[in-house]
Parts: sequence; structure tokens; C-alpha cells
Amino acid sequence: MVMSIDNIVSSLADLYGTEVVAADIRAWCSMNSGNYQTVTKKIEQYKVGRGKWNLTYTEKLEKTYNAPAVVPNIEQNLIPQKDDTFINFGPFNDIKTIIQTNLFYPTFITGLSGNGKTFGVEQACAQLRRELIRVNITIETDEDDLVGGFRLIDGNTVWHNGPVIEALERGAILLLDEIDLASNKILCLQPILEGKGIFLKKIGRFVHPVPGFNVIATANTKGKGSEDGRFIGTNILNEAFLERFPVTFEQNYPSPSVETKILGKVASSLKIDDKDFCKRLVDWGDIIRKTFYDGGIDEIISTRRLVHILCAYSIFGDKMKAIQVCVNRFDDETKQAFLELYDKVDATVQLPVDQE
Repeated sequence: MVMSIDNIVSSLADLYGTEVVAADIRAWCSMNSGNYQTVTKKIEQYKVGRGKWNLTYTEKLEKTYNAPAVVPNIEQNLIPQKDDTFINFGPFNDIKTIIQTNLFYPTFITGLSGNGKTFGVEQACAQLRRELIRVNITIETDEDDLVGGFRLIDGNTVWHNGPVIEALERGAILLLDEIDLASNKILCLQPILEGKGIFLKKIGRFVHPVPGFNVIATANTKGKGSEDGRFIGTNILNEAFLERFPVTFEQNYPSPSVETKILGKVASSLKIDDKDFCKRLVDWGDIIRKTFYDGGIDEIISTRRLVHILCAYSIFGDKMKAIQVCVNRFDDETKQAFLELYDKVDATVQLPVDQE
């Protein structure tokens, strides 16, 4: 294989983005009958660390223009794309109104898994043409992940903004997803949640929030932990931290009529022409949820799982198989009960032989 450096760099960037690692290059070589050592030698000037290359950074800039090489500031469009399957329900209009005011008004959204909390925030920003920076919180998330820190580039330590600083400086919406998984390290955001900006002590710079900046957090709990074990890993958040969210919205699953519309749009996008199946799925999910709320079962069928079932149906063309592979995640007793319930809801299907 004979390719120029520019062609190699362009091909790698198209497949893996501007930051690549050794595994990416090996995979590229395998697809293009290339030699790993030869390729890495050709792109040596892009190397920024052991087994790491930044394809936007090159010493050629310094050699060609007699100026310090820098990583170009590539402007990105952070406005989410509109999703044609989205249906407005729950607190969506209120959340959209808050975003539309451009006021700093931290907002907390809580609700069971798979009911569209995050999706709703994304679509509100998409409709309002507002930039959104989403951060998925885990117990390992710390100040460096959120605010930023120093990174090694070509032997030099360079400060890189974290998502919080990016949102502050762009006047974007900062979405802290699954915030109840955070540890006490999340307290580094206290000054941010007061709307006063933050002092970056490592570089001695104060960052003021640009108008329009706001923080929205989503969680399965209200920051008080999960006693029933459904959301293992959720933590009790600091009360002073929670107090910095002036409003909390409780999002429930959509009503059967709204959920039917949601599944109808998803089915249409998947080229599934079966309104009756969508209606049966909604009826099935609604019965399960009512039983769950009454304490009769410990598991629930979310809107997200109903969408997964439609996707599986578009792949396999078999209703019961689609339902079965999507409920296999539950324990055997619950799975069997769910399958038998659907068999009663929809007389046109039959339980698989190995399930009888």
C-alpha cells in the first residue's frame, strides 16, 4: 500500500476523528492492507503521547510558517438535532420555557428510568436552537472531568477546558445526566450552581458565565439514594448542593394515548405498518406499570423498552421474538410473567414453544 501522509491522515480522521490511538491505527491498517510501523512513522509529527496521535496538531505548522504549532480552534455546532419521533409530554413545556428565558435557573428532573428525561431536554434545546453540553455523571466523575485540567501535548502540559467551562463560556445548557450517581466530588460545582462563575485555581483565571448558560440535572431519584435497590450506585447528595436547584420536576411515564403516538412515530420511522401492535404494546406496558405501582411486581416496562421492542421487530419480523429478546434482561420468573401477559393482551401471537 502506497499512500501519502495527507491521504492517511484524512482517512484516519474520517473513521476515528482527530484524536486516534494505537488500536485505531491497527484497525485501519487491517482494513487497508497497511503496515502499522510504516504508517506510524509517516504520521510521527502528529504524535502527542505514547500510543496517541492528534491529527489536528503537527510540527509542520512551526516549520512551514515559522510560528508556534497550536491545536486549531475548530468551532463545533453543539445544537442537538431534532428528532421526528419526539412527542411533547410531562414537564417538557415548563423546561422549554425555562431555557427560552435565558435566565440562570438550575433545574432538577427526576423520574424512573427510560421515561424520556434526557431526551426531552435535548429536544427542547433542538427546538430552541440552543447549544447543549451533556455530561454523564458516574461515581468516578471529579473536578478534572468537569472543570478541566492539564493535558500532555508533544511533551508540554496544556490546559484544556472541561465541559462545564465550555458551557459557561458558550452560554450553553449544561446537562448533568444521572447526577445521583455522583460522589461528593460533585461539590466542585457549588459556585457554578450559584451563577457566579468559577475561579480556575490551576491557571489563575476567573470564568464568568455567558448569558444563556444554565444547568439542568436528571436523576432516577431525588438525591436521597435508593432504598429498594432498583438504582444501585445512586448516592445521597449533599443537601446544600440540592438546595441550589430551585425547582424540581417529577417526570412520569407518558399516558397510554401519548405513548401510542410515540410508538406510532417510531414505527413509522422504522417502516413498520402495524398500529395494532403499537396499541397492544402500550396496553401491555400500562398493565405492568399499574401492577408495579400497586406493589405486585418489582420490575417495570419503560417507554424506552417498548421502543427497543419495535426496533427488534423491525429486525426480526417476529413480534414474540422481539418481545422475548427485549425482556430477557429480567429474571426468569418476571420474564415468563411478562411474556404470558402479552400472550393474553394480543390474541394474534403465540408463546414460543420453549416458553410453554
